[in-house]
Amino acid sequence: MLKTVDKQRHRKVIIREMLIGFSILVVFLFFGENFLSLFHLSSQAVTIAGGIIFFVISLKMIFPSPSGENMFASKDLSEPLVVPITMPMIAGPAALATLLVLAKTNTEHTGKLFLSLLLAWAVTALVLLFSPHLYKFLRTKGLTALERLMGMLLLIMSVQMFIDGIRGIIPTFSG
Repeated sequence: MLKTVDKQRHRKVIIREMLIGFSILVVFLFFGENFLSLFHLSSQAVTIAGGIIFFVISLKMIFPSPSGENMFASKDLSEPLVVPITMPMIAGPAALATLLVLAKTNTEHTGKLFLSLLLAWAVTALVLLFSPHLYKFLRTKGLTALERLMGMLLLIMSVQMFIDGIRGIIPTFSG
């Protein structure tokens, strides 16, 4: 996604995008319940929607397009700002849905959720910052294999999110 951006700017763009993404994630962690209430959304609806989004993304990771185009590739040739790095890669709908559900179902563990978010964000930032070195090590075949493996993991997570959402709404039908 940064191939059209000057190599010296890569690090600055990644750091900027990661900070914007982290800000969005933190807002959703702490104010997600208010967001759900504002739009009259249930956590089960968000869980099911997040599961569906994860499912679609995972299928694209496992079975990429024949053209080899990245699903998040920018159509704009200028430097990316917020789209497509911050959203949907860092703070995408599935991540926001996950945070909303975790914050709602674990209200007594908000501090631990924040630390988990911070840790996941830091690992993501490191991977993005060291991606040129990672590419040199894994090469194209290694990255393809890793992407497919992560796609399978994401697929399993998406199905579990969908099941959890359905389990959450079943009691409302039996009343």
